Amino acid sequence: MPFALWTRDAVRLLIKETYGYDLPIRTVGHYLASWNFTPQKPIKRAYERNDAKINKWLDETYPSLSKRAKKEGAEIHWGDETGVCNQDQIGRGCAPKGKTPVRKERGTRERINMMSTVTNRGKVRFMFYKETMNAQRFISFLRRLIRDAGRKVMLILDNLPVHHSRIVKEWVEQRKE
Repeated sequence: MPFALWTRDAVRLLIKETYGYDLPIRTVGHYLASWNFTPQKPIKRAYERNDAKINKWLDETYPSLSKRAKKEGAEIHWGDETGVCNQDQIGRGCAPKGKTPVRKERGTRERINMMSTVTNRGKVRFMFYKETMNAQRFISFLRRLIRDAGRKVMLILDNLPVHHSRIVKEWVEQRKE
C-alpha cells in the first residue's frame, strides 16, 4: 500500500471492499500491530522536491564547494529564516464533555522573525527583526555576517525569492571575492 496515510479505518474498508469481510476497527488494529505496523506521523515532503537534483548537489556540488572553501580559507554558512508567534497553532486537548476549558492569553498577536546561519562547526550568527524579510533587510544581515566572520563567507540558502532578487544579486556581485 504505497499511500502514506493508511489508517485502521482505511484498511478496514479495503478489506470489506476486496474480501467482503466487515471487521471491527479494533480487530484491524490488532492485525496491523501483529504485522509490525505502528501509528506514525508521516514525514512532510514538498511536491517540488527533486531527489535527482538533491543527490547531485550532495554528491558533486557541495563536495567541490567544501574543497574550494578550504582552499580559500572561507567559512561555509547554512542560512534560513524563521518566525515565532505567541499564539498556539494547535491549541487542542482533552476535557470532560460539555466543560470546554478556558485558557487565558494575551489578546494581541506578538511575532518576531529571525535570520540565522550556522557553520559545520556550529558557529551561529543571527539577527532578529519584526517585519517580513525583504532585500534590504537581507543585505543588512549579509553585511553583519561578513563583518563578523572576518574572512570569506560561502552562504548556502533556500529558494526564498528575496535571496534571488535583483538588488541582492547586484550587492553580492560587487562583493563576490
